[in-house]
Amino acid sequence: MTDALTDLLDLLDLEQIEENIFRGTSRPSLVPRVFGGQVAAQALVAAGRTVPADRAAHSLHAYFLRTGDPGAPIVYSVDRIRDGRSFTTRRVVAVQHGHPIFHLSASFQTWEEGLDHQAPMPPAVDPETLPTAAEALPAYAGVFKDPDTVRRLLHARGAVDLRYATVPPWGTVGEPVEPRSQVWFRTAGKLADDPLLHVCLATYVSDMTLLDSVLLAHGRGGWAVGDVVGASLDHAMWFHRPFRADEWLLYDQESPSAHGGRGLGQARIYTQDGRLAITVIQEGVVRTPRP
Repeated sequence: MTDALTDLLDLLDLEQIEENIFRGTSRPSLVPRVFGGQVAAQALVAAGRTVPADRAAHSLHAYFLRTGDPGAPIVYSVDRIRDGRSFTTRRVVAVQHGHPIFHLSASFQTWEEGLDHQAPMPPAVDPETLPTAAEALPAYAGVFKDPDTVRRLLHARGAVDLRYATVPPWGTVGEPVEPRSQVWFRTAGKLADDPLLHVCLATYVSDMTLLDSVLLAHGRGGWAVGDVVGASLDHAMWFHRPFRADEWLLYDQESPSAHGGRGLGQARIYTQDGRLAITVIQEGVVRTPRP
């Protein structure tokens, strides 16, 4: 287990300061604000800690309201909306400096039998044949505006082994391509068997690359390359089948639309043996300089 993964697990181990109230801290990210995947994962941890252990998270819907301050603690207040016979619903508000910065609704369900079908897994390169980030990123150092970007990218993603199965966005500068991408990911070390932990870590990673697919259609080359400004607006996930975040997961992503200063990304996450584990949809601000 890498030191970065140990640090991330510590961040997800929220401090309970009162019934239904938790406190978390932040880790450095590529930009001077709290990484959206972190606050979403922490909010889901807070919600899950108020739910019986036999009820697994099956969906979340979230809105990013304000930029988070990485230098200040985040307080998560959980509202126990409903405890039904099969489903449990929680609402979480993340607060900093007296203002809400994030809002999450999450639903949990007891296990039950039911109809079963899924979209097939698309073709993908074997993750073990792909270069690691440490092997691949230095080749693109010349396209980044800041020469320190490679180091900061590697540091920000140190808790995750994330490998591009398609050309990364910074490899398409000035060359629009189909707005589709694939990455394989797993945590940089083994995890405990707690299902909530695996769901929260997948939530953390899901915010790393999804909106990159918006930029591919325009040859913009990624957030750290050109003059594009972006931020997550909302995020939704549906957890269909059990999975482990410390085993390879294929993140198959695409962008069906960008318009009005916003871009939409949608994706499916599959286990390596082809089971559809998660569906993700996210919209974000995508702004370019006005002519």
